[in-house]
Amino acid sequence: MRKIVSALTLIGFLGILFVPLMVSGQEAPKECCVLSRAITLEGATCFADDIAAPNNAAAAECGAGNYCTESGPRWGMFCLMNTMYSITDWIFVILVGLAGIFVIIGAMTLLMSSGVPEKVTSGRNYILYAAIGLIVGLISKAVPALVRLISGM
Repeated sequence: MRKIVSALTLIGFLGILFVPLMVSGQEAPKECCVLSRAITLEGATCFADDIAAPNNAAAAECGAGNYCTESGPRWGMFCLMNTMYSITDWIFVILVGLAGIFVIIGAMTLLMSSGVPEKVTSGRNYILYAAIGLIVGLISKAVPALVRLISGM
């Protein structure tokens, strides 16, 4: 156990030491983002594959495509919402996949329990954890709407 904790601590410290090297190797961040879905904020709508940017010059540096510069100073909020939607979509997909696996494991445990109370309880717990995972996944889909509500957009 001590070896595992020591190895994980060493890996953590080495990771912290290499973060500045990784960041310095990246190019400067651009003042725009490409939207993955249509987002409407305060009546301004940017569609999927549009480039949200503060002005046409910044949008042109990011590449060809439709520019969503009519949003004015809110272009950063479009990028933030786009990122939040992407993250919550991934969380939802991962949790639904894990819930499916847990339901299968729980069902197999129940079928193979032979009436042993501990195994029956274990199988039910797997299915309960799968249901909890689905609920958390559905709540993660509501996070962008809550952010929009709190920020007043």
